[in-house]
Amino acid sequence: MEITSFSVAIPVIFLALATWALKLVKWVWLRPKKLEKSLRDHGLAGNPYRLLIGDLGEYSAFANHTKSETISLSDDIAPHVLPYVHHVIQKYGKNSFMWFGPNPRVNIVEPDLMKEIMSKPNLFRKPPDPLGEIITGGLFTAEGEKWTKHRRIINPAFHLEKLKNMLPEIFLSCRDMIDKWEMLVSARGSAEVDVWPYIEALSGDVISRTAFGSNQEEGNRIFQLQKEQVDLALQLLPIVFIPGWRFIPTKANRRMKEVISELQVLLRGIIRKREKAMEMGEARKDDLLGILMESNFKEIRENGIGLSIEEVIAECKLFYFGGSGTTSSLLVWTMILLCRYPHWQGRAREEVLQVFGNEEPDLDGLNRLKVVTMILHEVLRLYPSATFIFRSLTKDAKLGTMNLPAGVEFTLPILLLHHDFEIWGDDVKEFNPERFSDGVFSATKGKFSYLPFGGGPRICIGQNFSMIEAKMAIATILRRFSFELSPSYAHAPFPLFTLQPQHGAQLILHKL
Repeated sequence: MEITSFSVAIPVIFLALATWALKLVKWVWLRPKKLEKSLRDHGLAGNPYRLLIGDLGEYSAFANHTKSETISLSDDIAPHVLPYVHHVIQKYGKNSFMWFGPNPRVNIVEPDLMKEIMSKPNLFRKPPDPLGEIITGGLFTAEGEKWTKHRRIINPAFHLEKLKNMLPEIFLSCRDMIDKWEMLVSARGSAEVDVWPYIEALSGDVISRTAFGSNQEEGNRIFQLQKEQVDLALQLLPIVFIPGWRFIPTKANRRMKEVISELQVLLRGIIRKREKAMEMGEARKDDLLGILMESNFKEIRENGIGLSIEEVIAECKLFYFGGSGTTSSLLVWTMILLCRYPHWQGRAREEVLQVFGNEEPDLDGLNRLKVVTMILHEVLRLYPSATFIFRSLTKDAKLGTMNLPAGVEFTLPILLLHHDFEIWGDDVKEFNPERFSDGVFSATKGKFSYLPFGGGPRICIGQNFSMIEAKMAIATILRRFSFELSPSYAHAPFPLFTLQPQHGAQLILHKL
């Protein structure tokens, strides 16, 4: 009986192993080679597929090389920020592709094709992003009906009237940062300050106040944990395409699990406290979390199913990560560029003083800051917070004149689009806010060529929040300080999820 059972088991085991081996061969070789042939048949060029790693070796080498360098403020930042994408396009042309492990990614730099991809989110979806799912999840990585439901529930939190009520909290955060700077310059009236950590802290504090009304200690801890997650994500990037990568016993993997657990406990505690307060009729309903929970309760009443507590936690993580990273990037590059172009710094200060004088900025006044708005748009063009977007084709479909197979992925390099002289003209590398004097539509001539917050149905839900915070911060800073670059400043824009100054932002602040 035992011999018979063993005889039956052997072919079953061999069949299972053969099936697994066939799937492995298909994943690491047959599927990539089939996709490569299809792309080349459509006139696209790129490196030949290399088993399993694709172009990741070269990608990492280019990134490590540029990370060790600094550049001049007048240099083209594209080869430094997106070195391998820039290299591939220079080598193979705009109709090119790269390999991220066994997955080919086509570079899309034509506005019309970008528009087609961004306007069809059910066809061109975000590729699986395990690190994005860990760091934020929620609306950022959701697709299909899940994304539609999350967006519907979250939308009320970002209505302009709701954001208007948050202005006093944003102003308090800005004033706290300014007070710290004034203490640093009080002795001599000026001082060298690395403003980057202060701006990062400002954005985290704004989210703490406007999203949770949480105390400073909780807010700072959440912010620091998410910053650590980003650093850990960069360490894990080379292995995330390997199935089961989370179980590889690396130090980064172990620490990532610890950070995730602590974040879950912190955010779950905040949400549970809010739920109890709402049951007692004592909860705030004017911050992002309160509005989100009210909207969620409404969804449950009307449709029976809302967001689970795990999904609410994911959206809270996204509030922090998206809300702080995008705005802090915009603010720091605005200050650096206003140092390089003091004429525009003067024009912006003159406008702020004319509109507000010494009064606390309000929404109506912020909306009348035309020069400041022009400056922010130009900063977002030259230094977009998100330098690229990824998408993946869910089924065989046509893109432009190409009939592409399911499984092909796409890189939409926003930075290269914003720096394309064929779209923006010969002064494309220059800081020229005047190009936005008649608005974005006029500056782009109606083309799909300006995407600092993405585009299409999935455009960033927090773009108004980010712009309001940036205007408030810049207006507050300009009224109290003039600033210039310190000789110790080293220019090295680095894409750490958002575009950041790798070595900080050392400025000399002068008290006005």
